[in-house]
Amino acid sequence: MQEEWSRKGATLSDKTARKEFGLTQEEIEAAIDAGQLQYRVGVIHGNPWLRLLRREVEELMKSAHDDRDHRQRRARAELARVDRDLKKLRSEVTALEEHRAKLLADLEA
Repeated sequence: MQEEWSRKGATLSDKTARKEFGLTQEEIEAAIDAGQLQYRVGVIHGNPWLRLLRREVEELMKSAHDDRDHRQRRARAELARVDRDLKKLRSEVTALEEHRAKLLADLEA
């Protein structure tokens, strides 16, 4: 279980959960009190925040908030994440192609 907390992308902040999934802070706190969500407290520059397991937030959404608005919000958030990944990969491909062209030019010289 501990490795899930340290795996990249397996956790999210309470702010991200509110933004991506349309939850309110009260719903997050109620789910924590009901034992549906585990959390860890983080502090950045003296400001506390809650770190939640993404898997548990998704399960909460499927069980409690499976209406059209929440599904669309989740789809938009996932689309934004995919677009970010594509942009990053495109820039990596461009950099690799430039490096390849330089290497080919060095070989021909």
